[in-house]
Amino acid sequence: MANASNDSIVQELSQALRQGNAHVSLEEAVADMKAEFRTQLYENLPYSIWQLLEHIRIAQWDIVEFSSSATHQSPKWPDEYWPKKTEEISDQVWDKTLEQIQQDRERFIQLLYERKEELFNPFDYGDGQTLFREALLIIDHTSYHVGEMLVLRRLFKDWK
Repeated sequence: MANASNDSIVQELSQALRQGNAHVSLEEAVADMKAEFRTQLYENLPYSIWQLLEHIRIAQWDIVEFSSSATHQSPKWPDEYWPKKTEEISDQVWDKTLEQIQQDRERFIQLLYERKEELFNPFDYGDGQTLFREALLIIDHTSYHVGEMLVLRRLFKDWK
């Protein structure tokens, strides 16, 4: 059984993955957003909120799969990590992406609890990555792009 310290670390990581703690969570960042701003580009900025959201989904999925399996093949960087610009995203596609992000997040949290004794052990594959490092990567990567989404929403005057 993992020691109390690993239990606490997994609890903290889980909370940071779900809630954002000191910053707005992904779910809060896109809540009540007008659909017209999903795919809109802002002057001199390369990505829409939709592209950022889908990029978060792809990257997080890749990290979860990598952390789960030595045989996982990552998408080709950068082309397969970034969706192409599109004019419109339906509610169905938008909701499916959000749902997939939440499901993959929960799969990763389950992995943290199942393997908490191995939190700092390098995987038998890769370049020395650990489950702890991958958790921090998801947290950091998601919060970085959530910040970009919030800036876009503010520029569109669509944020509280």
